[in-house]
Amino acid sequence: MGSIPNSDTQTERLVLALRERILKGEFPPGERLTELGLVSLLQASRTPIRLALERLASEGLLDAIPSGGFRIRSFRLVDVWDAIEIRGILEGTAVRFAAERFEAAEELVELKRLSLEATMQIPITLEGFTRYLDTNKNFHRELWRLAKSSSLYRELEHICKIPFAAPEALVFSVADLAHSIAFIAAEHHRAIVESIEHREGARGEALAREHSRIAKRNLEFIFRSKESSKRLPGAALITTNQ
Repeated sequence: MGSIPNSDTQTERLVLALRERILKGEFPPGERLTELGLVSLLQASRTPIRLALERLASEGLLDAIPSGGFRIRSFRLVDVWDAIEIRGILEGTAVRFAAERFEAAEELVELKRLSLEATMQIPITLEGFTRYLDTNKNFHRELWRLAKSSSLYRELEHICKIPFAAPEALVFSVADLAHSIAFIAAEHHRAIVESIEHREGARGEALAREHSRIAKRNLEFIFRSKESSKRLPGAALITTNQ
Protein backbone atom coordinates (compact mmCIF):
# COMPACT_ATOMS: atom_id res chain seq x y z
CA MET A 1 0.00 0.00 0.00
CA GLY A 2 1.19 3.51 -0.74
CA SER A 3 1.72 5.88 2.16
CA ILE A 4 -1.02 8.33 3.08
CA PRO A 5 -0.08 11.80 1.80
CA ASN A 6 1.00 14.25 4.49
CA SER A 7 -1.86 16.73 5.00
CA ASP A 8 0.44 19.77 4.77
CA THR A 9 1.95 18.45 1.53
CA GLN A 10 -1.48 17.80 0.08
CA THR A 11 -2.65 21.29 1.01
CA GLU A 12 0.43 22.81 -0.63
CA ARG A 13 -0.26 20.80 -3.79
CA LEU A 14 -3.84 22.04 -3.86
CA VAL A 15 -2.77 25.64 -3.27
CA LEU A 16 -0.41 25.43 -6.26
CA ALA A 17 -3.03 23.76 -8.48
CA LEU A 18 -5.80 26.20 -7.58
CA ARG A 19 -3.55 29.25 -7.88
CA GLU A 20 -2.46 28.14 -11.35
CA ARG A 21 -6.06 27.60 -12.48
CA ILE A 22 -7.12 31.00 -11.11
CA LEU A 23 -4.24 32.87 -12.76
CA LYS A 24 -4.94 31.11 -16.06
CA GLY A 25 -8.51 32.39 -15.92
CA GLU A 26 -10.19 28.98 -15.62
CA PHE A 27 -12.41 30.53 -12.94
CA PRO A 28 -13.67 33.99 -13.96
CA PRO A 29 -13.63 36.87 -11.47
CA GLY A 30 -16.69 36.75 -9.23
CA GLU A 31 -17.17 32.98 -9.52
CA ARG A 32 -18.01 31.22 -6.26
CA LEU A 33 -15.80 28.33 -5.18
CA THR A 34 -16.85 25.80 -2.54
CA GLU A 35 -15.14 22.81 -0.97
CA LEU A 36 -17.81 20.41 -2.23
CA GLY A 37 -17.78 21.87 -5.71
CA LEU A 38 -14.01 21.31 -6.03
CA VAL A 39 -13.83 17.75 -4.69
CA SER A 40 -14.26 16.00 -8.04
CA LEU A 41 -12.24 18.58 -9.98
CA LEU A 42 -9.21 18.37 -7.71
CA GLN A 43 -9.63 14.71 -6.66
CA ALA A 44 -9.19 15.62 -3.00
CA SER A 45 -11.22 15.62 0.20
CA ARG A 46 -12.96 18.68 1.61
CA THR A 47 -10.61 19.47 4.50
CA PRO A 48 -7.41 20.09 2.49
CA ILE A 49 -9.48 21.94 -0.14
CA ARG A 50 -10.87 24.21 2.58
CA LEU A 51 -7.34 24.86 3.88
CA ALA A 52 -6.14 25.64 0.34
CA LEU A 53 -9.02 28.06 -0.23
CA GLU A 54 -8.29 29.78 3.08
CA ARG A 55 -4.63 30.11 2.10
CA LEU A 56 -5.51 31.69 -1.25
CA ALA A 57 -7.89 34.05 0.54
CA SER A 58 -5.04 35.13 2.82
CA GLU A 59 -2.93 35.75 -0.30
CA GLY A 60 -5.63 38.00 -1.67
CA LEU A 61 -6.79 35.95 -4.67
CA LEU A 62 -10.13 35.03 -3.05
CA ASP A 63 -12.72 36.75 -0.88
CA ALA A 64 -14.56 34.79 1.80
CA ILE A 65 -18.36 34.89 1.39
CA PRO A 66 -20.29 35.28 4.67
CA SER A 67 -22.87 32.70 3.58
CA GLY A 68 -20.13 30.17 2.78
CA GLY A 69 -17.49 29.54 0.14
CA PHE A 70 -15.13 31.95 -1.56
CA ARG A 71 -15.34 34.28 -4.57
CA ILE A 72 -12.60 34.91 -7.17
CA ARG A 73 -11.31 38.44 -6.80
CA SER A 74 -10.70 40.88 -9.60
CA PHE A 75 -8.05 43.58 -9.49
CA ARG A 76 -8.21 47.04 -10.97
CA LEU A 77 -5.16 47.99 -12.98
CA VAL A 78 -4.63 50.88 -10.58
CA ASP A 79 -4.44 48.34 -7.74
CA VAL A 80 -1.60 46.59 -9.55
CA TRP A 81 0.25 49.89 -10.03
CA ASP A 82 -0.23 50.71 -6.34
CA ALA A 83 1.04 47.26 -5.31
CA ILE A 84 4.19 47.70 -7.42
CA GLU A 85 4.76 51.13 -5.88
CA ILE A 86 4.28 49.75 -2.36
CA ARG A 87 6.63 46.88 -3.12
CA GLY A 88 9.22 49.42 -4.25
CA ILE A 89 8.86 51.35 -0.98
CA LEU A 90 9.21 48.15 1.05
CA GLU A 91 12.20 46.93 -0.96
CA GLY A 92 13.78 50.36 -0.62
CA THR A 93 13.41 50.04 3.14
CA ALA A 94 14.89 46.53 2.95
CA VAL A 95 17.99 47.83 1.13
CA ARG A 96 18.38 50.68 3.62
CA PHE A 97 18.09 48.26 6.52
CA ALA A 98 20.61 45.93 4.85
CA ALA A 99 23.09 48.80 4.43
CA GLU A 100 22.61 50.00 8.00
CA ARG A 101 22.85 46.47 9.45
CA PHE A 102 25.67 45.21 7.24
CA GLU A 103 28.43 43.71 9.38
CA ALA A 104 30.74 41.43 7.38
CA ALA A 105 31.72 40.89 3.75
CA GLU A 106 30.62 37.26 3.96
CA GLU A 107 26.99 38.41 4.22
CA LEU A 108 27.06 39.63 0.62
CA VAL A 109 28.59 36.55 -1.00
CA GLU A 110 25.26 35.02 -2.06
CA LEU A 111 23.76 38.34 -3.19
CA LYS A 112 26.82 39.06 -5.34
CA ARG A 113 26.67 35.59 -6.88
CA LEU A 114 22.99 35.99 -7.77
CA SER A 115 23.63 39.47 -9.15
CA LEU A 116 26.24 38.08 -11.54
CA GLU A 117 24.01 35.18 -12.60
CA ALA A 118 20.89 37.29 -13.21
CA THR A 119 21.72 38.05 -16.83
CA MET A 120 19.70 37.33 -19.95
CA GLN A 121 21.53 35.21 -22.51
CA ILE A 122 21.24 35.86 -26.25
CA PRO A 123 19.56 34.26 -28.09
CA ILE A 124 16.72 34.06 -25.57
CA THR A 125 15.53 30.49 -25.02
CA LEU A 126 12.72 29.17 -22.84
CA GLU A 127 15.26 27.43 -20.61
CA GLY A 128 17.35 30.58 -20.27
CA PHE A 129 14.29 32.72 -19.69
CA THR A 130 13.09 30.41 -16.89
CA ARG A 131 16.55 30.32 -15.33
CA TYR A 132 16.71 34.12 -15.39
CA LEU A 133 13.29 34.36 -13.73
CA ASP A 134 14.35 32.03 -10.92
CA THR A 135 17.67 33.79 -10.35
CA ASN A 136 16.04 37.21 -10.30
CA LYS A 137 13.48 35.98 -7.77
CA ASN A 138 16.22 34.53 -5.58
CA PHE A 139 18.20 37.79 -5.74
CA HIS A 140 15.28 39.73 -4.34
CA ARG A 141 14.52 37.20 -1.61
CA GLU A 142 18.17 37.31 -0.53
CA LEU A 143 17.94 41.10 -0.47
CA TRP A 144 14.92 40.88 1.82
CA ARG A 145 16.78 38.48 4.09
CA LEU A 146 19.73 40.85 4.43
CA ALA A 147 17.39 43.48 5.90
CA LYS A 148 17.30 41.27 9.02
CA SER A 149 13.66 42.07 9.66
CA SER A 150 11.12 39.26 9.79
CA SER A 151 8.27 41.80 9.83
CA LEU A 152 9.48 43.48 6.64
CA TYR A 153 10.08 40.11 4.94
CA ARG A 154 6.51 39.06 5.78
CA GLU A 155 5.02 42.29 4.38
CA LEU A 156 7.00 41.92 1.16
CA GLU A 157 5.76 38.36 0.71
CA HIS A 158 2.20 39.55 1.22
CA ILE A 159 2.26 42.43 -1.28
CA CYS A 160 3.88 40.15 -3.88
CA LYS A 161 0.80 37.90 -3.88
CA ILE A 162 -1.07 40.50 -5.96
CA PRO A 163 -0.77 39.57 -9.66
CA PHE A 164 2.26 41.23 -11.32
CA ALA A 165 3.48 42.92 -8.12
CA ALA A 166 6.38 40.49 -7.50
CA PRO A 167 9.91 41.42 -8.65
CA GLU A 168 9.92 38.59 -11.20
CA ALA A 169 6.92 40.16 -12.96
CA LEU A 170 9.44 42.23 -14.91
CA VAL A 171 10.26 39.20 -17.08
CA PHE A 172 6.70 38.95 -18.42
CA SER A 173 7.59 40.78 -21.57
CA VAL A 174 7.66 40.27 -25.31
CA ALA A 175 10.96 38.83 -26.53
CA ASP A 176 12.35 41.96 -28.19
CA LEU A 177 12.09 43.92 -24.91
CA ALA A 178 13.18 41.21 -22.51
CA HIS A 179 16.92 41.62 -23.03
CA SER A 180 16.99 45.41 -22.71
CA ILE A 181 14.83 45.29 -19.57
CA ALA A 182 17.06 42.58 -18.08
CA PHE A 183 20.16 44.67 -18.85
CA ILE A 184 18.76 47.67 -16.94
CA ALA A 185 17.67 45.41 -14.07
CA ALA A 186 21.17 43.88 -13.89
CA GLU A 187 22.76 47.31 -13.58
CA HIS A 188 20.31 48.18 -10.81
CA HIS A 189 21.23 44.93 -9.03
CA ARG A 190 24.94 45.76 -9.23
CA ALA A 191 24.39 49.27 -7.86
CA ILE A 192 22.14 48.02 -5.04
CA VAL A 193 24.78 45.50 -3.93
CA GLU A 194 27.39 48.25 -4.05
CA SER A 195 25.24 50.58 -1.94
CA ILE A 196 24.85 47.92 0.76
CA GLU A 197 28.56 47.13 0.77
CA HIS A 198 29.43 50.83 1.13
CA ARG A 199 26.67 51.33 3.72
CA GLU A 200 24.95 53.93 1.51
CA GLY A 201 21.41 53.37 2.79
CA ALA A 202 19.75 56.40 1.19
CA ARG A 203 21.27 55.67 -2.22
CA GLY A 204 20.25 52.00 -2.04
CA GLU A 205 16.72 52.89 -1.01
CA ALA A 206 16.31 55.21 -4.01
CA LEU A 207 17.78 52.61 -6.38
CA ALA A 208 15.39 49.90 -5.16
CA ARG A 209 12.36 52.14 -5.60
CA GLU A 210 13.43 53.00 -9.14
CA HIS A 211 14.15 49.32 -9.83
CA SER A 212 10.55 48.34 -9.00
CA ARG A 213 9.24 50.72 -11.65
CA ILE A 214 10.75 48.54 -14.39
CA ALA A 215 7.88 46.12 -13.74
CA LYS A 216 5.32 48.89 -14.11
CA ARG A 217 6.77 50.20 -17.39
CA ASN A 218 6.98 46.67 -18.76
CA LEU A 219 3.36 45.90 -17.86
CA GLU A 220 2.12 49.22 -19.22
CA PHE A 221 3.60 48.22 -22.58
CA ILE A 222 2.05 44.75 -22.48
CA PHE A 223 -1.43 45.89 -21.41
CA ARG A 224 -1.53 48.22 -24.42
CA SER A 225 -1.49 45.04 -26.52
CA LYS A 226 -4.53 42.82 -25.96
CA GLU A 227 -2.84 39.87 -27.64
CA SER A 228 0.22 40.09 -25.40
CA SER A 229 -1.81 40.56 -22.23
CA LYS A 230 -3.97 37.50 -22.98
CA ARG A 231 -0.88 35.30 -22.69
CA LEU A 232 -0.01 36.54 -19.19
CA PRO A 233 -0.93 34.40 -16.18
CA GLY A 234 -3.23 36.52 -14.03
CA ALA A 235 -4.32 38.88 -16.80
CA ALA A 236 -7.86 37.47 -16.63
CA LEU A 237 -8.18 38.91 -13.11
CA ILE A 238 -7.28 42.45 -14.15
CA THR A 239 -9.82 45.09 -15.09
CA THR A 240 -8.94 48.52 -16.43
CA ASN A 241 -11.94 50.07 -14.64
CA GLN A 242 -10.90 52.74 -12.14
